[in-house]
Amino acid sequence: MTDADPTSEERIEGTFLVTAADDASAVLKNVESGQVHTLSSNPGVERNDVVEGAVSPDPPMNVSYRLVETVSRRSLSVERSEEPPTANSEEIAASQEVGELTREPRAGDGEIHIITVPEGDTEAAVDDVLDDEEGLLSRAARLDVDRVEIRSSPGVLSVRYMP
Repeated sequence: MTDADPTSEERIEGTFLVTAADDASAVLKNVESGQVHTLSSNPGVERNDVVEGAVSPDPPMNVSYRLVETVSRRSLSVERSEEPPTANSEEIAASQEVGELTREPRAGDGEIHIITVPEGDTEAAVDDVLDDEEGLLSRAARLDVDRVEIRSSPGVLSVRYMP
């Protein structure tokens, strides 16, 4: 076995979220397994990129990895929208108890998560959701979308995963 020819047992294929990146290295998180891979060099990725590909351990210690194949790469974003939730999201929220979450497929690609929250705690709930940026981006990567949009109105939070 040579450095240039990793065996299939060493290769880890998947969809990876870039959770940190600088000029010298990057950290990739497998969005399915949650496994974290620190790259020994940065192959040109940036934080919040999603890379579909394969990583392989760096010999001889096998404690760091290198990106050995890139099938695709795209950037993800999270934004707080000034738009209110859609009428459909408002109806769903009104029909469920506080604290409940409903997942709905989006017309086209993606998904919408509707959460009913106490009216007085809506802004705090939005902040809590936005604080989990890595979770939002990992979910967006699993859903194969590029953008996460948070909408709210008193008592309703809508997290939209969109192309």
